[in-house]
Amino acid sequence: MKRAEILEAARVCVCGERQQDYGTPESNFENIGLLWGVYLRAAHPELAKVMAINHINAKDVATMMGLLKVARIATGYKEDNFVDLAGYAACAGEIAAAERGGGDHD
Repeated sequence: MKRAEILEAARVCVCGERQQDYGTPESNFENIGLLWGVYLRAAHPELAKVMAINHINAKDVATMMGLLKVARIATGYKEDNFVDLAGYAACAGEIAAAERGGGDHD
């Protein structure tokens, strides 16, 4: 795939029908962060002393999902991993900009 194709495929993923199916990426990432926080606190009780349930925010989730894709890329080639990585980076960047007052979520 060419870079423009990867970016276009990522745009379709994060700006297309998935939002209708799963809600906004921000909302979905917030839910994932809450679930991850609950899981981590239950699996590692020592974290409950230092980590609030809602400590993993939407930007963290988008960034860590990108890292998951990086780990998959390290083990082999699959076009989808690059598309997904670009999509997660775009979502994380938009969330970070909104947190700083520099953008709206679409």
